[in-house]
Amino acid sequence: MIGAEYYEQSGPPRQVTVATVVVLGFGVLYFLLGLMALTSAGDQISEIVIGSKGSSAVVAVLAWVGAALYIVPALFLRSGRPWARYLIIAVAALGIVGGLLSIPTGLLGLVLHAGLLFLMLHPSTKAWFHR
Repeated sequence: MIGAEYYEQSGPPRQVTVATVVVLGFGVLYFLLGLMALTSAGDQISEIVIGSKGSSAVVAVLAWVGAALYIVPALFLRSGRPWARYLIIAVAALGIVGGLLSIPTGLLGLVLHAGLLFLMLHPSTKAWFHR
């Protein structure tokens, strides 16, 4: 295992960079979902997301809260903020549970969140955050 001194000199490990890109991608998708919920497709989107038409404003707010839960820690992940890593671990764990509850349609989300969890718990990632 490489010591923490190595990570201080060379920046974050590749796992952190990959996780940052994936997390930002999720955040952007949630943000776009919120925007789409406010268009003419809002009734269909709210029916799919929460099961009732006419709740597009609720879907937009929930999507933007979800976007913030991904984007905010992603912005601080590469700077080595431990709270950002812990928040991503929690969000990834919730994503795994959500994917399990919605199999087979949630299979992609399940796989992506499991990958995020793996990246955040990788020994080189843990060493870099505990430097």
